Amino acid sequence: MSDAGTHAPRIVLASTSSYRADLLRRLTLVFEQRAPGTDETSKPNEKSGDRALRLAIAKAQDVAGDFNDALIMGSDQVAELDGLILDKPGSVANARAQLVASSGREVIFHTALCLFDTRDGQRHTHVDQTRVRFRRLDDEEITRYVDHEQPLDCAGSFKCEGLGISLFESIDNQDPTALIGLPLIALTRLLRKCGVHLP
Repeated sequence: MSDAGTHAPRIVLASTSSYRADLLRRLTLVFEQRAPGTDETSKPNEKSGDRALRLAIAKAQDVAGDFNDALIMGSDQVAELDGLILDKPGSVANARAQLVASSGREVIFHTALCLFDTRDGQRHTHVDQTRVRFRRLDDEEITRYVDHEQPLDCAGSFKCEGLGISLFESIDNQDPTALIGLPLIALTRLLRKCGVHLP
């Protein structure tokens, strides 16, 4: 139900990600997915958290033009190792290289969220920061992991909701869902602010 109008707003996830859709289903909301078609090219000297937030906003706004009564969710995640961005690997070789670089070190994940309310043009944002400490990984462990889980579409080259959890010494965060790609604690807070009653 929505407090702003006579009927509930449509809920739209501005992403085709199966990971984000699976997370959103936890909230038992009826929603639809739209591909934003956002240009995700990095800008020179852009900080990781700034990039994540910029892209989350851009994704929501790119989809918002098709709706006048909806809450549009855009999200983006950027992984950072010593100030350098770890993009989605896209290949087995790149995934292995990322995990070799991350072995025994800390990677920071910036997961940004934008909830765009097309009814009043307001956008509500949040950026979550998760620190992942990798244990020391040998080449055989890295090869076995990549071959088994094929995390080629995941920033940082792992799936923490799967076998990737075995790669870590620790995870330091306030919202465990953020590392998967959609910070649900922040999202539910923003949805309530926009009149969607949860639970």
